[in-house]
Amino acid sequence: MEAYCSIAKSFSSFHVLGLLLLLFANAAAAAKTHYHDFVVQATPVKRLCKTHNAITVNGQFPGPTLEVNNGDTLVVNVVNRARYNVTIHWHGIRQMRTGWADGPEFVTQCPIRPGGSYTYRFTIEGQEGTLWWHAHSSWLRATVYGALIIRPREGSSYPFTKPKRQTPILLGEWWDANPVDVVREAMRTGAAPNISDAYTINGQPGDLYNCSSKDTVIVPVDSGETNLLRVINSALNQELFFTVAKHKLTVVAADASYMKPFTTSVIMLGPGQTTDVLITADQSPARYYIAARAYASAQGAPFDNTTTTAILEYKSAPCPAKGPSLPPVQPSLPAYNDTATASAFTTSLRSPSKAEVPIDIDENLFITVGLGLNPCPPKSRSRNCQGPNGTRFTASMNNVSFVLPSNYSLLQSHQQGIPGVFTTDFPAAPPVKFDYTGNVSRSLWTPVRGTRLYKLKYGSKVQIVLQGTSIFTAENHPIHLHGYDFYIIAEGFGNFDPKKDTSKFNLIDPPMRNTASVPVRGWAVIRFVADNPGVWLMHCHLDVHITWGLAMAFLVENGFGELQSISPPPADLPVC
Repeated sequence: MEAYCSIAKSFSSFHVLGLLLLLFANAAAAAKTHYHDFVVQATPVKRLCKTHNAITVNGQFPGPTLEVNNGDTLVVNVVNRARYNVTIHWHGIRQMRTGWADGPEFVTQCPIRPGGSYTYRFTIEGQEGTLWWHAHSSWLRATVYGALIIRPREGSSYPFTKPKRQTPILLGEWWDANPVDVVREAMRTGAAPNISDAYTINGQPGDLYNCSSKDTVIVPVDSGETNLLRVINSALNQELFFTVAKHKLTVVAADASYMKPFTTSVIMLGPGQTTDVLITADQSPARYYIAARAYASAQGAPFDNTTTTAILEYKSAPCPAKGPSLPPVQPSLPAYNDTATASAFTTSLRSPSKAEVPIDIDENLFITVGLGLNPCPPKSRSRNCQGPNGTRFTASMNNVSFVLPSNYSLLQSHQQGIPGVFTTDFPAAPPVKFDYTGNVSRSLWTPVRGTRLYKLKYGSKVQIVLQGTSIFTAENHPIHLHGYDFYIIAEGFGNFDPKKDTSKFNLIDPPMRNTASVPVRGWAVIRFVADNPGVWLMHCHLDVHITWGLAMAFLVENGFGELQSISPPPADLPVC
């Protein structure tokens, strides 16, 4: 009998092992490799009554939507037929060990020169939901962007009722000019760049703008059905409120992380952020505005005070026999400076279950983020010093205004041991402690310029307090960390006080995101584990701010063995 039991146990263990191997084999077989060609080129695009040669991908604005499953691999060959250098960033993709495919120019790669090409290769590991891709060179992402939708693995399902249909909603900004010329002029003069002329939904401004009515985006629905809207803020420099007239939005995910569902009438997204919402067609059959307008938190700063619209159209909506159809139902949007609504939304986000928040912190950083002004050197021409009182705008983290290298990428110089490209002395705290959100002395307005990184050991547990400042002006900053998702364990207003604000830390179910909206005159605390080796940019996703230097980068060292080390650079990596 004992012998029989022993044989039975051995058979049972062998059977379980076989089943596991079969499951892994099936999972591997189910994963697919998707091949795409991206041709970056100038394309005539007509908006607001005028035609501009906009830089696009494959002649499309916005660019192609990529759809994959969790576990799939993407291979995207980018051919640059434009007159500008270009790179493509896969916003929110973890890029585990494949930092060479991350995309920010002069950080993980040199740009793709006109006439050149580069193939991005990476696997999606453990991520589901809505992300996006965009250019990470100059202001090309004003028109070079598209959705990246990650569905559950084959055979898996969503943690909510499967929607009848799914619609990407890409919010953007449009300049009635060449965006690259706009930022170049601002960099020459030192002044703030011109604001955009319109916002867009899926590339179209909507019928509240001139020459835009016939091209307004229509989202069809059947009465009673529940659909998923995948909302992406692709705007260059503007946080946005978003709503659908007379309809409730049930938030189920943000930044490709599932959230504990909650219902709201309005959401707020900073540039780079995504939010998945379920919407049920439970109103009278009619046409309803889908709308977005600015959340502009910087007091007194100019902004594009317009509203972009699309139309949620019930298929059973009555059509009059004669004359035009009834106008869409008007939306109710918050005021442009409604910080209370913006904060109420971001603090409502929660993980759906107990989160694996890092507890025993190895690296505790305090990083100030904000704008500043640089005095012009003696004998400077006034046309180059058109910021406030004859200065030039700048921005910084911990008083360091980030400078991109130009001869090598940071990752390349790190891997090849090329000296003189960067230092690893980015300060873990601001060099001077002051009243960050109060009246700041002018002596603190001028940062130092440098390419200074912060080194992290593989596997270290990191906490960062992101503290907004009132240097020159205070505003909400969407801070994006490449290569990582992180938990936002707390946020608040005023100066972060470790003696009292640590009691606000949510270590149970904080939201996981890749872009944190640091409140105007406030702070946010994030945590992550440094388990992805490479060089990873952290920056404000208001592109004018990264242009001025509101960025830094982490150098995460290799761990032990191949699986904890960054892969070798690909053979076709562009050279500077």
